Amino acid sequence: MTQLKKGDKKLINAWTFYDWANSSYPLVITSAIFPIFYENVTSTKDASGKVISDMVSLFGIEFKNTELYSYVVAVSFIIVSLSSPILSGIADYSGSKKRFMQFFCYLGSLSCASLYFFSKDNLGFGLLSILCASVGFWGSLVFYNAYLPEIAEPKDHDKVSAKGFGMGYFGSALLLIINLVLIKAFGMPAKYSFISVALWWIGFAQITFARLPNSTHTHSKEGNIIFKGFRELKKVWIELKNIKQLKRYLIAFFIYSMGVQTVMLMAVLFAKKEIIGLDDGNLITSVLLIQFVGILGSFLFSRLSKLIGNIKALGVSLFIWIAICVGTYAFVYTPNAFYVVACSVGLVMGGVQSLSRSTYSKLLPQTTDHASFFSFFDVCEKIGIVIGMFAFGAIEGITGGMRNSLLALIAFFIVGFIILLTVPKSENVQ
Repeated sequence: MTQLKKGDKKLINAWTFYDWANSSYPLVITSAIFPIFYENVTSTKDASGKVISDMVSLFGIEFKNTELYSYVVAVSFIIVSLSSPILSGIADYSGSKKRFMQFFCYLGSLSCASLYFFSKDNLGFGLLSILCASVGFWGSLVFYNAYLPEIAEPKDHDKVSAKGFGMGYFGSALLLIINLVLIKAFGMPAKYSFISVALWWIGFAQITFARLPNSTHTHSKEGNIIFKGFRELKKVWIELKNIKQLKRYLIAFFIYSMGVQTVMLMAVLFAKKEIIGLDDGNLITSVLLIQFVGILGSFLFSRLSKLIGNIKALGVSLFIWIAICVGTYAFVYTPNAFYVVACSVGLVMGGVQSLSRSTYSKLLPQTTDHASFFSFFDVCEKIGIVIGMFAFGAIEGITGGMRNSLLALIAFFIVGFIILLTVPKSENVQ
């Protein structure tokens, strides 16, 4: 057993460096370069560059390219949702939390590198790489997030969580800028940026792995470790059912996560198809804008939570999300309008993610099994994303346009906002 000293600055800095390391994936792979690369590679264009077909075939079935992408990402979240509760229970009992985190880190980063070989001719392999990269990223976060209540006091959770997201936004933006310079100034093929993500992710993660212990608690290891993991989950479930505040918060989080993560995963592909006159360079510029505003947003909402409480601060962010989606559906058709939306998304993106994580950590009961509790948090988020991504893709497939998919996201945010307002107050969370 390793005893951690809560509030140790070196340990907290090492923990936040994993945000610096792995945030290269959601920015370069899911938000900026790869979505544009994917849409260009999987679309058929005429001599002038105009898209004449966005249909692709997989297993003999025809899909819109972005519709298929949303389904593959949704399947990756199903995998994480089914596996993380079992693995988290095992990690708590076996003292192997860091080892699981390392496994998913390496799975995700190496899968990013394999996207170098992506092409329309080997679409199946490329989609498998997308799936594994997503599983690796989100799977590692289950164990990464579980360290938060072990390295910081409840009063510091908002600040430490915001610091992690701030580090992630800055580090990933730096890597994106490096890649853009190499692509624009030196003609580097875009697919080399996928290798850079793998190297960045693995390399900087070593700073975190060097300081974090495998486990801060010791459990009996007698008997079948898998069944002990299931028993641990059952115990967590029983506790959750008896904690009204935590249960109500998880329901709200589950619903609004359907909207938040779907927006973040599909925003670039939406802009690529629905915004008239927005070229690839300006699209990536808008993504960078979101990142840098996101740094400010994560700390701004951390400050706001101190002034009015976590629940009210989250409520403010969800109200802004509703306004963003309604405004985008009704009015956003031009690049300038999209830039306004990008700034707005950046402002609330970091805030809602950071506060969601820290609010949950504050609501936890006294426990030594943080990985198991955080697996429930992550399962709620992942299943929410599955529903959001399937709904987004299905509506596009049925109606023929991505803009109509925003209607589902608006509904998710409204319902999540209403339920959040019913969460009872407590000493740690107001």
